[in-house]
Amino acid sequence: MRITLLAALAVLQISFTPPLRAADSASFVLNYIGQQIVPHQTKFKGTTVGGLSSLDYNASTARYLSISDDRSRTNPARFYELSLDLAKFQRSAEPGMAGVTFHAVTTIQQSGGGAFEKNSVDPEGLRFDRRRNTIYWSEEGHREISGFRSPAVREMNADGSHSRDFIVPLYYSPSGSRVWTFTGSKGVYDNLGFESLAISTDGTTLYTATENGLVQDSPPANAYRGSRARILAFDIATGKPVAEYAYDVEPVTSAPSLLGSFAIIGLSDFLAIGDRQFITIERTLSLGTITPGRINTGYTVRLYYADARNATNISGMESIAGKSISPLRKVLLFDMSDLKNTDGSALAIGNIEGITFGPEFKGKRTILLVADNNFSRMQFTQFVALEIAFESELERLQ
Repeated sequence: MRITLLAALAVLQISFTPPLRAADSASFVLNYIGQQIVPHQTKFKGTTVGGLSSLDYNASTARYLSISDDRSRTNPARFYELSLDLAKFQRSAEPGMAGVTFHAVTTIQQSGGGAFEKNSVDPEGLRFDRRRNTIYWSEEGHREISGFRSPAVREMNADGSHSRDFIVPLYYSPSGSRVWTFTGSKGVYDNLGFESLAISTDGTTLYTATENGLVQDSPPANAYRGSRARILAFDIATGKPVAEYAYDVEPVTSAPSLLGSFAIIGLSDFLAIGDRQFITIERTLSLGTITPGRINTGYTVRLYYADARNATNISGMESIAGKSISPLRKVLLFDMSDLKNTDGSALAIGNIEGITFGPEFKGKRTILLVADNNFSRMQFTQFVALEIAFESELERLQ
């Protein structure tokens, strides 16, 4: 079965009040430029293109880096270098991939050298540090019947060789039972660990985040409750943690229509736009959802403005359950479910897991998103381009 995407021109105006002054407000307007779809089972230099879980733009080369979340099953863990020609992005149900060019693929190496063995790693986030000409990447972590593995944040060189590990507090490591409801269990939930990375605008701090709370902090989100995730900040110079903040993930935005169907929501990536200010992605997968008038991929994707400047620094707190703390302040910016095609039909939304600022396009700054196809024929590798209509408003956030 071939899945086609419906895409469209949409101009969305989202008003919000950034926490600068009580009376201060700004209008943040995004224009939909277009999209590209990489076909299932596309091959590049002996690898299968898929699982693209991050996107970061290198202005000095006008190219992007994207990590694959392949657990060294299909091919060894790797990242791609590619270019995106926004002039070839189309607002079309079948936009093709003429605007996507893959240039290189690099194997991610273990600390002792050599590729990761099958099922020994789960790459998810990636950021290029233009100031230091180095690459940071995150590993989600693992709490399964086959064993536990701690989430990790690492640095590698451009050739994929290992440089160093950042120091992650021990209470992020899964322990206790695989069934998290058992007393004494701690650490990340399975498949809800370090999906994301962001570099501060001044280049001194690297951030990662759990998709949901730690086991000892809060249950995973469902249709009736959210989950209190954590954002973890590292000093890039030392690799040591310097701050942590609570981030409240929303409840599952679209409850399954079919009894017993799977549903999950998580903080899949984020982008620093100012002093402890971010654009965050919350991505829901709700299987069995039936929404009239929409292409039901099961995904709902929302972008938020999130501010940690007045949030409690929970650094060193093994558990925040029941504690009186202030989480990040959040305001909804953008719901991709509101995008419409030129014929009025809805956009089919992919598994959006990566976000980056892109180059200027027709005089406007851009934001690029990427969707992870999970190496599934029923999903798609989707690049989505958005234009920031008012640059001055973005500068006010920074």
